Amino acid sequence: MKKYVIALDAGTTSSRAMLIDRAGRPVASVQRPFPQIYPQPGWVEHDPQDILSSQLGALTELIMSSNVDTAEIDSIGITNQRETTIVWDRATGEPIMNAIVWQCRRTAPMVEAIASDPATAAEITARTGLVPDAYFSASKLAWILGEVPGARARAEAGELCFGTVDSWLIWKLTDGAVHATDVTNASRTMLYNIHERRWDSFLLKLFGIPEAILPEVRPSSGSFGITANPGLVQGIPICGVAGDQQAALFGQCCFHAGQAKNTYGTGCFLLMHTGHEACASEHGLVTTVAASAPNAGDTEYALEGSVFMAGALIQWLRDELGIIDSVAETDAIARSVATTDGVFVVPAFTGLGAPWWDADARGAILGLTRGAGRAHIVRAALESIAYQVCDLARAMAEDARMPLSVLNVDGGAAANDFLMQFQADMLGAPLRRPDNAETTALGAAYLAGLSTGFWKSTEELAALREGEDRFLPTFDEPMRAARLAAWHEAVSRVRS
Repeated sequence: MKKYVIALDAGTTSSRAMLIDRAGRPVASVQRPFPQIYPQPGWVEHDPQDILSSQLGALTELIMSSNVDTAEIDSIGITNQRETTIVWDRATGEPIMNAIVWQCRRTAPMVEAIASDPATAAEITARTGLVPDAYFSASKLAWILGEVPGARARAEAGELCFGTVDSWLIWKLTDGAVHATDVTNASRTMLYNIHERRWDSFLLKLFGIPEAILPEVRPSSGSFGITANPGLVQGIPICGVAGDQQAALFGQCCFHAGQAKNTYGTGCFLLMHTGHEACASEHGLVTTVAASAPNAGDTEYALEGSVFMAGALIQWLRDELGIIDSVAETDAIARSVATTDGVFVVPAFTGLGAPWWDADARGAILGLTRGAGRAHIVRAALESIAYQVCDLARAMAEDARMPLSVLNVDGGAAANDFLMQFQADMLGAPLRRPDNAETTALGAAYLAGLSTGFWKSTEELAALREGEDRFLPTFDEPMRAARLAAWHEAVSRVRS
């Protein structure tokens, strides 16, 4: 009898393999880091073989150490760091150079030149839902084809394969039998038309990309081949694939329009499900494809935005200001005062993101009086995270023309009860914090298990959310509006 689904979580700094049971609980997990490569300032690379060996090593160790009969494994789901770009030889399976990581800025001048024509920039956004940026895969792939000797001619001859990390792993897991990606990863390349659900000929011509190099785009929940790598257990079907943020949205059981998830990490990643409508943003947010269950029907979409400073702000209080000893103590410190007494922290250390988009803004602590102390600053810092998420969520609700019905939360800072309660108060919507914080891996597992029938429906998955914490709003609307107005006044003082 099949008892488990394996989730492979190919992150930016490490690879994990996780065994998930029918109750949606992680039974065992193995994590292996891999090196980061910085050839010059602003450049970030990974050796694709390091990604592969760490992921296969984690998978092998998971199976061996958990004493699971491989006959009990139903399927594998993959989730991955998005946008990172790999090109390899179709015949030998060898990469032609290191992977260019999503963080890498080497192609910023290329994108700036292309997007300098407003009509072209608007056309890119209209077709892909993305704001033109070096963050996405298109310019990275164009750079590789232009800089590696002979690469363009070989790509045009069909001798090379391009893929994001999911495609690279699928190719290697299936021993070269499958060159494919899923719709969520394709939607982050800036080469995929999210409305027509195909590689876009206009964009391929714009970036000089031969279509022969591209993977087949498949639904997130469905067949991606079976394991056939000589060093692995053979014959396990790969049945779920999604980029990490879309996988987390699915793992948080956000299956319907108006449901959202926010990951409180170094920054925040907020995604809101918008149903079958691709909502164009008027606030500089990204429209992207959401991972869908097999019976979802037409393509489902999401709006995505980010807050630059979240957990990093709390680390700054500890490492730079030295006013806290540990991140964990901020909850009690914040509760030790009734309010911030008018103190605001605006953490615009690297500018302000959505909905402000002010790259020149800089951080500040405002409203200080002689009576202000450590606890007021700590509380104001936590509140600033909630304010930023609130601004982003309101922008999403306006773009989607629907209210935020519930915010599902995960990530390190989501463990802070004070922050979660204040977040619910400012949003005027309930927060749900699952008992299982591994929502990204869980999403990949759910997508695979739904494809095979291991889980019968999204309703069954939603029913597995036991032991979660709920935070209900306590502010009335006048109080919420007054707090937000004061925050916006503070923001206005740091803007250029």
